[in-house]
Amino acid sequence: MLGRNRSTVQEWLRVYRNEGIEGILQQKHSPGRPRAIPKWVEKALSQQLQKREGFNNYQEIVEWLKQNCGIEGKYKTVYKLVHYRLEASPKVPRPQSIEQSQVQVENLKKNSREPSYAALFLRHSVIHNGNS
Repeated sequence: MLGRNRSTVQEWLRVYRNEGIEGILQQKHSPGRPRAIPKWVEKALSQQLQKREGFNNYQEIVEWLKQNCGIEGKYKTVYKLVHYRLEASPKVPRPQSIEQSQVQVENLKKNSREPSYAALFLRHSVIHNGNS
């Protein structure tokens, strides 16, 4: 009649007898599986990704985690953390041509997955203004 298994109803009755209505109304939360990469490591990695040097690829991040934090993270786990959770990229922006100035390189957005339209415009204007 309740749409629940007999053992579930028996558990409810046991809790009611021992703890009363307050015991039944308490919502219990399971802690779940702990993260493979703790919050403090995630914060340290985020700060490292903000630095100008950055990383060349995700494998370098895996090695950095192992050396500096003692975390044996899998490549796939690190990729998901950096790409989806931190919304960052290990790649460091590099000049595309000799004409590109250092100021324009600084304007490139390091951690954006979208193209930097301002940087594309500046690059386009430098190339076309230099040829005319």
